[in-house]
Amino acid sequence: MRVSQQPAYILHHYSYGETSLLLEVFTRTYGRLGLLAKGARRLHLRQRPLLEPFQPLLISWTGKGELPVLSGTELVGDSVFLQGPILYCAFYMNELLIRLLHRHDSHELLFDAYGSALRALQSQSSAEVTLRVFEKRLLQEIGYGLVLENEMTDNAPIDPARVYRYVINRGPVRVTSGDNVEDLDHAVTIQGSTLLALAKESLGDVTVLQETKALMRAALGHHLAGRPLNTRKLFRNIKHTPFDERD
Repeated sequence: MRVSQQPAYILHHYSYGETSLLLEVFTRTYGRLGLLAKGARRLHLRQRPLLEPFQPLLISWTGKGELPVLSGTELVGDSVFLQGPILYCAFYMNELLIRLLHRHDSHELLFDAYGSALRALQSQSSAEVTLRVFEKRLLQEIGYGLVLENEMTDNAPIDPARVYRYVINRGPVRVTSGDNVEDLDHAVTIQGSTLLALAKESLGDVTVLQETKALMRAALGHHLAGRPLNTRKLFRNIKHTPFDERD
């Protein structure tokens, strides 16, 4: 099998033998897959950035099975440069893709959403908003989209003035006077206005952003089966990261 000029991003790489690298890549048409980059560790310094994460690439490979061989890499447009907390955000998105995407499943819309998120991070757009929108689109594209505009009990439209309990993997239930919200296990309290704002991806309000963060963390935690993300553990003690565990 030979594939040429496929839009892709490298998510991660690992040393393999004395001279090669194992690449975890996200392609627009072929989804997530592993590639062997033979002799990559011997590349000239000017060529090595092409095998670093976050760069928009056209890649080619040959071979069948679980580990085809990389045969070509070309940068598309300008390099992406990220640093500081923004870099942590990008690594966080990469880990989500590695953990939640099955190999060889095509996700063209998610691929485009990932590219848009990287460009937003590089342009210094709000990292919090960028991450929440990306998480929402990720869940949607892998078949676990959030119910944001109707209640789960009777399909009634969400009322922006009401408070709801969002039952993970099911949907929102409105809270009425006298309800014991603790009766709903694994549910997140959230305002109707926040649900509607998330549906429109309009997250400029501070309260909306805080509630959305709590909802996304619960939803992702459910689909990650409770396994902690390495990026969160790694940067837990670093102040002012957009996914600080302490807030």
